Parts: sequence; C-alpha cells; structure tokens
Amino acid sequence: MTKTAPLLLSALAGATALLLTVTSPAAANPNAINPIPVLNGTNGLPQLPGRSKAVFQVTGMASPNNTQNYNVLGTDLGIMWDNGNGELLTTFGDTAGLGFPNLLVGSTWAWRSNILVRSHTTNPANGIYFDSVVRDVFGQARDLIPSPKIPFLEISRIPTAAISVGGVQYMSLMSVKSWDDVGQWTTNYSGLAISGDNGETWGELPATRRPDEGGNSNFQMNAFVKGGGFVYEYGTQSGRNNAVFLARVPEAAIADLGAYEYWDGGAWKKGDVNAAQPVIGGGISEMSVQWNDYLGQYIMLTTDPWNSVVMYRSPSPEGPWGGPEVLIDTRELPTAYAPYIFPYQTGRDLYFLTTVHSQYNVILMHTTL
Repeated sequence: MTKTAPLLLSALAGATALLLTVTSPAAANPNAINPIPVLNGTNGLPQLPGRSKAVFQVTGMASPNNTQNYNVLGTDLGIMWDNGNGELLTTFGDTAGLGFPNLLVGSTWAWRSNILVRSHTTNPANGIYFDSVVRDVFGQARDLIPSPKIPFLEISRIPTAAISVGGVQYMSLMSVKSWDDVGQWTTNYSGLAISGDNGETWGELPATRRPDEGGNSNFQMNAFVKGGGFVYEYGTQSGRNNAVFLARVPEAAIADLGAYEYWDGGAWKKGDVNAAQPVIGGGISEMSVQWNDYLGQYIMLTTDPWNSVVMYRSPSPEGPWGGPEVLIDTRELPTAYAPYIFPYQTGRDLYFLTTVHSQYNVILMHTTL
C-alpha cells in the first residue's frame, strides 16, 4: 500500500497544523516532530558556510529516494555498514509515517523503531540511492525488531551500531524505557540482534543483553569497528554527553559476552566489564568509528555538549584520542545529531550522515580532511 508524495500531502493537510516543530538541538523524544517539507520550516538542503557541506537529502519527501513510497516521512540515525559482500546496509531509528497514531506516547504518527534499506552506492559524491527496503505485507518499511512502545516498559528499540561478521549481520539496539530531560533517556538494556539473510529477518540474542546497571551501563549506546581479528565496541551510557568505554571480542565470538575484554586504561581485562575505564572522558553522544586510510588513524564522529558535529582522531583503538575538531558548528545547523560515517574509503573526502531534527530526516554531509 505505497503512497506518492501528492497523496500523502493531501492526507496530511488537515493534520499538520496540529504538529509542533521542535528546534531544541538535543531533544530526545522523537514524537514531537513535523517531517513535512516547507510546513516544518525547511526548504531544500541547508547551506552551510563552514568546513562541511550538505550534499544530498537521503530520506523524506524531499529526497530523490522518495521514502514516502514505503511510508517513511521522517526518520533519524542512518547507521551504515558493509554486509560483507560489497553491499551497503543502513538502519534508521524512530520513523514517522501515516497510519494509526501512537497516542500513548504522544505521537500523531504511526511509528516504527528500526528499519533497514540496502544500496550499492560506493561513491557517495552524488548521493546515496537505495535499491531495496525491508517491507511488510503492505509494502511499507517495517520494524526489524518489534517494540511494544509502552512508556516505562519499552517505549522504543533503537539501533546504535551494526557490523557484518562472516557474512552474518549483527545490530546493537538499546531498549528505551523513557524519554527524560532534554538530551537524556533511560534504557532497560542494550543487546544484539542477528540476521543471516542480509537483513531481511532478525532475531534477538537474549544472552547478549547488557542491563543498564554496573559496568554494563557504559555500553548502552555503541559503535563497532574491526581491527586485527577483533570487533571493537565503543560504548556510552544512555543519553548524550557521556564518557566512552572500550571493549573488544574476537570476531567469531561477537555473540559471547564472556569472551569480551575491557580496556582498563593500560591493559585488556577479560570478562570484567567493571574494569573498563574511559578512553574519552566525556562530551560524547551518538557516535561512529572507522579506520581512515588517508589519515592513517581511527576517527570518531559525534556531537559535543554544544551540539556541534565533531571528529576525534587516534592512532589505535585504545587511544590516545585527540581533542574534538569541529566539522559542523552548532550555529550552522543547531538541530543536527547522530553523525554516522560512510563505511567505504573515499580518500580525503569524508562523507557522513547526520539527522536534522527540525525536519526529522537524514542528510548526507561532506567534508575534506
């Protein structure tokens, strides 16, 4: 039951006047959004005067991908990884579309928590174009891992990282219990889901759940990167502006929490999550990490406490990590968050996705290293 942009606009004409456009740069609750272009105050790509430029509208009604055709009017995140066979997979987070509203959580939209698209784009200079999307029987983008969406039980199940190991896809998700103060939320746990059919179907791995307590609370939001036969897992507590902790596990043992080692600032400690010490002391929000051939260093993208998009560099996964370098100043794009690095090497051209909350959609950015 796909719908074109004109039909969607017609259906929404009477409802959009009731929607609020949130301009707070760190608003957590995804329900209070308006993803309809012009009506939400946006018109085209943002014109950024600084180091980075907006080059392509990835999602929404203004995107060449026409994501409204599978009922994605607005969405966020955009976690990208290679599926092990040269195909780009991207998972998005809380997603707004037409249908029964989630009034229990204050949303006037039908709402999914985690969706997935596929692409063969390896050079994003002219954009990232989608080839396929994981759909339901009505042709709409569907949840990969369903969530009851009941406040203080589980209000959403949001992806924070994903990686391919041996041709099998693994995704880390956080179970959100409640939206709290600006930029803060409470989680029940984080955990892995697995797919053996290129992201079409997913199953939870309950043995990988990390409850939001003790040392496991430092791995509620994550980023993955491979190196030397290991998967490195960078973790923070739930919410924004936190310290970063580091674990690693042999690739083949990614689903075995007992096989993880934790960096204590000087050595790796196997099986002791409480031994982990910060590799970056604070100020980190949603993040992505990648080895960069051009720089010969690892890079991390995130937003800082003032909501600028920033980059950190390190010669090794453990550090030392340098200070933040501003890629997009908050005064240029005050509602940007969640910068995720394009997974294929592109020389000194750095491409990443960023969500713009004021239009609740995802944009491709470019900066020159």
